[in-house]
Amino acid sequence: MTELERREQPSAPVVRQLSPEARAALAAGRADSTRKAYREDRQAFINWCKKRGETALPATQELLVEYVTHLTRTPRPRTGRPSAPSSIERMLSAVTTMHAELNLPKPETKGARTVIAGYKHQLAIDKKPGGRQRQAKAALPPALRKMLATLDRDTLIGKRDAAMLLLGYAAATRSSELVGLDIGDPVECDEGYMVQVYRVKMKKFTDSAVPYGKNPATCPVRAVRALIAAMREAGRTEGPLFVRIDRHGRIAPPMKRRGKPIGDPSGRLTPEAASDVIERLAEAAGFEGRWRGHSLRRGFATAAQRGGASMIRVARQGGWADNSTSLARYFDEGDPWEDNPVTGL
Repeated sequence: MTELERREQPSAPVVRQLSPEARAALAAGRADSTRKAYREDRQAFINWCKKRGETALPATQELLVEYVTHLTRTPRPRTGRPSAPSSIERMLSAVTTMHAELNLPKPETKGARTVIAGYKHQLAIDKKPGGRQRQAKAALPPALRKMLATLDRDTLIGKRDAAMLLLGYAAATRSSELVGLDIGDPVECDEGYMVQVYRVKMKKFTDSAVPYGKNPATCPVRAVRALIAAMREAGRTEGPLFVRIDRHGRIAPPMKRRGKPIGDPSGRLTPEAASDVIERLAEAAGFEGRWRGHSLRRGFATAAQRGGASMIRVARQGGWADNSTSLARYFDEGDPWEDNPVTGL
């Protein structure tokens, strides 16, 4: 090779490692739950590579195919079954985004995704868990009324749960958005409450107007007002709106484990705890299926669509993006009985 040819050869790319501060800033752009899951997924991938004597980074297409195949065949200790396709897709994303954060070449994932697609297809054919996407049940108004009927609304916890149920529904919040509200966030006006909600997916605040309900028992404004008044009597005039309440009906003190504080010192509920409240109320009402915090958000969108609300107004109220595919899906579903094409045939 001549000197000229050597000079024209492309130089090897310089791999620059991101600083710890830059990696932290990049990770901060994701939701807390996603960061936690990615951290665990990445560590699991690295541990698997170590056991096999493989180099984890940068990952090759063949290595990812082997890893995904391993995930589809290895039972998890908690369930005794391999991970669901959606979980494996998340694990794969955790590995590929780790490359981007370390400024490494993004690995080819076509082969790994083909394995996931085949796995999902086989689960569906065999009618096994994971073959069908699990969705939270939609909490429509009749279901809300039955869930509210299980509460003792003279107690602090009853007031809290009623306010969570009705405000979460009226503002179409995710669990993390609901528990992120503080006592001062709902601003009372003549028509009801104007609630500023931080929408975690959009990463911005939106204003959701929450009007008075016709029925006092299902009115979100009255429920929130009753909770704020009860919190004030308990000595809370600021801080989180939805807090832990112990079995004696008191605002729970800060939690400790082995003498060290754990959890939110203000007592703010976690998103998981908020979802557990919805699940508990659904179980008390005798409902079957999967009921979680997202049931409120999905129920709002479904009921609004059936009530004739435009998609753009529903999106504005619930903090969906204008081109949200999940919201469009709720609108496309319609009422399976009212809009059934078989009717009249």
